[in-house]
Formats: sequence, C-alpha cells, structure tokens
Amino acid sequence: MHVKIREGTKERIQQFQGVVLYRRGKGTNGESFSVRKVSNGVGVERIFPLLSPSIDKIEFIKAGKVRRAKLFYLKGRQGKSARIKEKLAVNK
Repeated sequence: MHVKIREGTKERIQQFQGVVLYRRGKGTNGESFSVRKVSNGVGVERIFPLLSPSIDKIEFIKAGKVRRAKLFYLKGRQGKSARIKEKLAVNK
C-alpha cells in the first residue's frame, strides 16, 4: 500500500505493507479491506476504503494459501504460527 499522508501543507507517500485480513463489500462502491502488520512488536491494523483518494497505489507482492475468507485468527499469533504458506501459481 502506498498511502498519501498530509502533514500541514506538505504531502508525502508512505508505504504500509502487511497481510490483508479481509475484504468487505466486494464488487460495490463501498468496498474496503483491512491490512495488518507488526511494527516494533505492536500489531497495527488499518482499514482502507478501496476508492479512497488517500490511496496512491496498491501493490500485490505475494499470495497465500488459506482456507478462510477472513483471517482474524492471525491477530492472536506470533512468529512461525502467524505465517501463511505461499501459493506457487498466482492468478493476478
């Protein structure tokens, strides 16, 4: 995620890289998704509307092999148990 951050009169782009936990309202104008990352040992979760003007760019880095639509179980895990197996063939 490349997000536009406004500080006073200046505007800059900041990266927010993490795991997408869920997508809400697929196929609608109100679609949003939640991204979670661990920063300095603290879990940080942000919810982004898909059509937000503050989003500059969304980059897809890798896909994971999961059996659930919403990955809330990752919130309580750390280290190896929080890893997701990577898909070998990625359909973009």
